[in-house]
Amino acid sequence: MHEGLILKITCPDKPGLVSRIATHVSAFQANLVEFKQFIERERGVFYARLEIDTASLEIPVDDFIASFDPLGREIEADWHFRRLPYRMRTAVLVTKTDHCLNEILWRTGLGEMPVEITSIIGNRDDCREIAENAGIPFHYIELGEDKEGGFRKIETLLEAQEVQLVVLARFMQIMPKWMCEKYQGRMINIHHSFLPAFIGANPYRQAYERGVKLIGATCHYVTGELDGGPIIEQEVERVQHHHSVRDLVRLGRDCERAALAKGIRYHVHDRTIIDADRAIVFPD
Repeated sequence: MHEGLILKITCPDKPGLVSRIATHVSAFQANLVEFKQFIERERGVFYARLEIDTASLEIPVDDFIASFDPLGREIEADWHFRRLPYRMRTAVLVTKTDHCLNEILWRTGLGEMPVEITSIIGNRDDCREIAENAGIPFHYIELGEDKEGGFRKIETLLEAQEVQLVVLARFMQIMPKWMCEKYQGRMINIHHSFLPAFIGANPYRQAYERGVKLIGATCHYVTGELDGGPIIEQEVERVQHHHSVRDLVRLGRDCERAALAKGIRYHVHDRTIIDADRAIVFPD
């Protein structure tokens, strides 16, 4: 990852925004590597993501970041800068199944995701060996009768590790509302359905019994509303009449792995902007 900046902007739409923002960047001899935008016309909202190469910047990077303040206030924007390169401190929560965890480890090893996995936390021991083989600390936290106490232990671990992103990689527990609020916009889940259909227990059995022609998976931000957070990415697979429940599970695993990998990638590369119940996504 080269040196530079990512700038995300949300503001009321008005004529000339693209020109004004681009002119501001070029005025300091910075180079725009990417400029993606979206206008939500019903409410008149402008969203943008810029990637800026600062190699030829004529002032210090901190001064350039500060220089945006007058323009940001003038266009009534919410904005955020991130300096490149970086690695986002990430904890992965798991239960029993390991396909999503393995996908994260594989793609991280390839360098596709700028993350530092601080630990793998499980309410079962099934994924301990995978963590240990990867050289990542594994923490077993029992979530039995005293679930509140267990989640408080998880919170303590996340705070001690200064975690910036929490990934629920088929973590089969309902997160308490207080934790959802604490990590709002920083907690990602993979749901084993093409939401909002077939929620609840054994979705593949439900899908099979209904004779569905498409199954899928949904990667979304976690909120206090169960499986109701802003959707980042969805994947689907076509189902044929000869597919068994076991086949649906196999196809579903592929959807889950792909959707979660893309969702994490978009988040850590600052390609998402959360706006109320939806996520604006600028894919790469």
